[in-house]
Amino acid sequence: MNADVWDTIGQLARYFEEHDTGLGLAPEEQWTLQVLKIAEETGEASQAVIGARGTNPRKGTVPWDDAHAEIADVAITALIALARMRPDGPAEYLARHLAAKSAKFLPPAPTVVPGPTERA
Repeated sequence: MNADVWDTIGQLARYFEEHDTGLGLAPEEQWTLQVLKIAEETGEASQAVIGARGTNPRKGTVPWDDAHAEIADVAITALIALARMRPDGPAEYLARHLAAKSAKFLPPAPTVVPGPTERA
């Protein structure tokens, strides 16, 4: 992720933290509510997928773009939660965690063995 994305995520995290602090919520309460917000966004993404598949006859269908937007909302909300819970370096934490998780599924990067050096 580029620095602009993390800068925006950091700004949003600070905004919501200031708002919640103004309401008198302790950090752990704020984090709990942020995680619940992720769950809410996930529910909206689920509803959009159901709508895109047209499996709820009462509601008709919606375009897949609606589902894509809701998935993006889940990701944004999760990144804000991480930034609020790990203000000391959420990008680095995410990178380390992603590396550990992906190592379970992806083959290791090939090792490049340098060839003999050419003399001038």
